[in-house]
Amino acid sequence: MAKARNKKEELGAGIQALLGSISDELEDKQVLNTIIDIPVDQIEENPYQPRIDFDEEKLKELSESIEVHGLVQPITVRWMGNNRYQLIAGERRLRASKMAGLLQIPAYIRTANDQTLLEMALIENIQREDLNPLEVALSYQRLIDECNLVHDALAKRVGKDRTTITNYLRLLKLPPEIQHGLKTRQISMGHARALVNAGSIEHQLNLYRLILEKGLSVRQVESLVSGAGNPVTKPVMAPSGLPIHVRKIQEDLQSHFGTKISIKRNSKGKGQLVIPFSSDKDLNRILELINR
Repeated sequence: MAKARNKKEELGAGIQALLGSISDELEDKQVLNTIIDIPVDQIEENPYQPRIDFDEEKLKELSESIEVHGLVQPITVRWMGNNRYQLIAGERRLRASKMAGLLQIPAYIRTANDQTLLEMALIENIQREDLNPLEVALSYQRLIDECNLVHDALAKRVGKDRTTITNYLRLLKLPPEIQHGLKTRQISMGHARALVNAGSIEHQLNLYRLILEKGLSVRQVESLVSGAGNPVTKPVMAPSGLPIHVRKIQEDLQSHFGTKISIKRNSKGKGQLVIPFSSDKDLNRILELINR
């Protein structure tokens, strides 16, 4: 009798759990396409978030505003089932809300597949003009690679003309140093577009460093690239006789090793690097730095 009663109780518990699960699913589906308050700990990050960097100071300002006024504009999430949601748009608002100590925030609930999730996250950020040009370019490339879109189709999806898409994608061909300068806004999109047409990587880097050193305008760079200004076919030379980018390497090495570094280089790029040392002890110090 005891065994029969236990089995009956277990069966009842199983049915109740199943009914409860079905009830939860129905309740979740009823909130689709509505705005409700949901706990922040039930929201997963968007794996397709195109933004790379978040300005901590601006996040703090937004957080302080949310503390006073609450979150005015709801975020957008997709329903994952079982009281779980995945962020589609509004990562800055979500992060700032967490900083403000909010336990739940208003969110618009919708369904979306992975491709739609990626597209919506990208488009939402681009329309708000919060991404730097390199992040936009990387996002366009992801749409092409992961959603199998050609340039024309991509242009229609994001509401841009095909030329604009192409210009952004060309930024990804620039050397990492120049991409970093664009990402940190040391140079503008106009500068970067001009540098793309500067020819070899060496010429691009020479001009890039000249922009930083002399504060060249976009028109000045375009003039140099077109040949109307100083020729860019020859490396821009520093007073020491070294190209500017090589001089920068020399300065970095001197700072790293704590000794005067000598770089000799001919017009074809061949040369030698000399690291002097004053004693065996100094030599061992330099070797330890090299082996780190």
